[in-house]
Amino acid sequence: MNKNKVLTLINPKFLKGVAHRGLHNEKFSENSILAFKNAIDNDCAFELDVHLSKDKQLIVCHDSTLKRVTNKDGVIEELTLEEIKNKYQLSDGSKLPTLEEVLELNEEKVPMVIELKPYKKNYKELAKKVSLALKIVKDKRNVILISFYPQCLLPFKKEKYIRCLLLLYKRKYLYCLRHIFEGLDVEYTFFKNNKYQKMNKNKLILTRTINDEESLALAKKYADSPTFENLDLKSVRD
Repeated sequence: MNKNKVLTLINPKFLKGVAHRGLHNEKFSENSILAFKNAIDNDCAFELDVHLSKDKQLIVCHDSTLKRVTNKDGVIEELTLEEIKNKYQLSDGSKLPTLEEVLELNEEKVPMVIELKPYKKNYKELAKKVSLALKIVKDKRNVILISFYPQCLLPFKKEKYIRCLLLLYKRKYLYCLRHIFEGLDVEYTFFKNNKYQKMNKNKLILTRTINDEESLALAKKYADSPTFENLDLKSVRD
């Protein structure tokens, strides 16, 4: 699918910047309901990460391990939703949300980037649960699906969501898979190599994680939209 076609299939708000793990700050924890509400209140697209709990519920959190964000040991995929809700909380005092809770909060007010985070090759199970959760989405232009794992994105081809393969520069050999998906979400260091500076000519290109002026300048020059954090929203949009 050519880039011009892809651009008609996404909400234009994606192109104004995507808040990484929600619009979090010192008050609002990453991937928290408060961070997502902050993004919504600022009319900003946001990104989140989803894992599959032991009882097959979609938990929003960046890491499988909970120590960093809750200061308590635990692995999402080895815990039930009830255990996660009752025994863990984020630094802002809130509970880890489910994907369904975030979808209900947002009601498609702003577009969302959803990253699928598999665990021990549970690609199909994770994709199936995300697909079911997204049944409530009325306008598929409001969702972009991303993952480092092609196996998580392939099942969504027939569902007509825009899919972006995540790429790290140290794993740039996966760039050869770019033709399989509608877009790419690349580490900004790709743009320091002139070989990759024209990626966005024919492909939708998101880039991450933009958290300083140098990386923001690269993103604005060579990508279609930055996934950012710890930056003033005005500077991202200017």
